[in-house]
Amino acid sequence: MANAAAPLARTLSELTREGEIYERLPDDALRCYACGHRCFIPEGRPGICRVRFNEGGRLQVPWGYVGALQVDPVEKKPFFHALPGALALSFGMLGCDFHCGYCQNWVTSQAIRDPKAVSVPEQVSPGDLVSLARRHEATILASTYNEPLITSEWAVAVFREASRAGLVCAYISNGNGTEQVLDYIRPYVRLYKVDLKSFRDRNYRALGGTLKNVLDTIGMLKRKGFWVEIVTLLIPGFNDSDEEITDIARFLVDVSPDMPWHVTAFHKDYKMMDPENTPVATLLRAAEIGRKEGLRFVYAGNIPGAVGEFENTRCPGCGALLVERVGYRILDYRITGRGTCPECDADVPGLWHGGAYHAQTDPRGEAAPAAGAGRVS
Repeated sequence: MANAAAPLARTLSELTREGEIYERLPDDALRCYACGHRCFIPEGRPGICRVRFNEGGRLQVPWGYVGALQVDPVEKKPFFHALPGALALSFGMLGCDFHCGYCQNWVTSQAIRDPKAVSVPEQVSPGDLVSLARRHEATILASTYNEPLITSEWAVAVFREASRAGLVCAYISNGNGTEQVLDYIRPYVRLYKVDLKSFRDRNYRALGGTLKNVLDTIGMLKRKGFWVEIVTLLIPGFNDSDEEITDIARFLVDVSPDMPWHVTAFHKDYKMMDPENTPVATLLRAAEIGRKEGLRFVYAGNIPGAVGEFENTRCPGCGALLVERVGYRILDYRITGRGTCPECDADVPGLWHGGAYHAQTDPRGEAAPAAGAGRVS
């Protein structure tokens, strides 16, 4: 990687190969489309993420390693409408296109920017990750811990093999996408979680992005048929006003009232140590606003056992309890193998055990395209 003196940067510059999500331009420059920055990168320079760089007019991208690896319940991602209780093998690389001061995964996401972030890359193959998932009986393979969009070529190499093995593949992302990268990952990625960090552009610019691009990406994800769940980490004094919470809820309802929205509690981390941790009352207030505005599935997280019904999934038709949770534990699961309520037979949006899938609808009741094909056992 050009002009990179740090040993980690030099190591990562060797763990690369030519990318695919870019356009070659005159004078050995290029345009990268892996994230919403759409970086113009002259020869010898990196993009904003610092892990995709121009070498001789060709885009070199991260390849063949992981910076973090763990087996988690899928509820931790969080996905609440995707195979509840299943295990997900979560892997990440290094680097990010944002620089959030409260990042809980800063050791991996900020590894190039922050000398205090020390994460050693471990070389692996796609087959290694698929074998590890099988060994741990994980049915989901998730790209997370850093921003997966900027390492999409590697994710697709892994997910191509994972899909052949019958695994469900997921992105845990900041949602700063482009149509080019979403089309590139679409054949392999079925589940997509977006962190909608704020509904104020000034806040997004402080984090390294723009609000419009994330909102556009959420709309594209739904139209292209990904299963989408949204998370908003509520930070006191940053994004927790009634007005901003209402704006987020209204936007999501316009995209799809079936899109699950997780409002989660902030705790002091990384460079953001001033705000107090989010109180339960804020989560409950936000969840009530989400329901009032018309979202059918609103969840409150990061404070297990303290938010009552907002950990559970109920039927959108009759209100029957379908999935009962405390934290990441499933206490009861009653959705039928057809993905319906056992009481009233209403379709329940999501990907369920037995292979049933019901897409998110738009406000006019029209179903989105099916997110992937095939049954999940």
